[in-house]
Amino acid sequence: MRMTSIWAEEAGPPDAPLIVLIHGSMDRSAGLLRLSRRLDDCFRVLRYDRRGYGRSASTDPASDRFDMAAHVADLVALLAGRRALLVGHSYGGNVALATAARHQELAAAVAVYETPLSWEPWWPGTTAGASATATEGDPGDAAERFMRRLLGDHLWESLPERTRATRRAEGPAMVGELRDLQANRPWFAEQILCPLVVSYGSDGASHHQRGMRFVHDQVPGSECVVLTGCRHDAPMSNSQLFASAVVGPAARAAGGAWADAFSRSAASRS
Repeated sequence: MRMTSIWAEEAGPPDAPLIVLIHGSMDRSAGLLRLSRRLDDCFRVLRYDRRGYGRSASTDPASDRFDMAAHVADLVALLAGRRALLVGHSYGGNVALATAARHQELAAAVAVYETPLSWEPWWPGTTAGASATATEGDPGDAAERFMRRLLGDHLWESLPERTRATRRAEGPAMVGELRDLQANRPWFAEQILCPLVVSYGSDGASHHQRGMRFVHDQVPGSECVVLTGCRHDAPMSNSQLFASAVVGPAARAAGGAWADAFSRSAASRS
């Protein structure tokens, strides 16, 4: 496959245990900056724009691959042999889980939040992603449908024209990865051998809640965390709670340097 140039940034002590934050569809790493800052006192935190988004946008998206194998290859390249705690929001959770399944030596633990299980027969066809990709046509139109569903028409139309054009240009990435997710199971429960924390918001959509409970039931030894009063954007809007209630248990389950670092981080904030 052709390797897209992936933008990435690391923060925190260079010799600290590594945490990777992986964003969802039609998002970018900037959305996880507040979460990174909650963690980078005692962890090395890597954020990156996944292929097709933000600063990893391609000049020729038609030539790029946006299937899970491509996303896993990007993350493995960024890890460069380092073990990490992988934290994934929405679609990013599937990237984390698929990487843990295919490269078990690189995953100290995984934490995911409201990760879609689009390949399951019971997953609804009325979600924002499913609705946006349901018909053929201009991927930019699909991206706009997705954003209008999330933001509402008024807020979308109030965005600067350049911003709307940028988000529409991310359509090929969104359509490619979501259609691949619908057609191809990216990981199997029996392949997840590292500690796993799954989570959802009490105010989130019912299918996300069901999906996370389903993963918890399928992966022995996993932990399920419910964030009270939170919706799908919890890693961004409630970064302090997310760091303590979701990343914290995953760090403790990873053990070793991750558990020690989280203890130091929690002590410094108390």
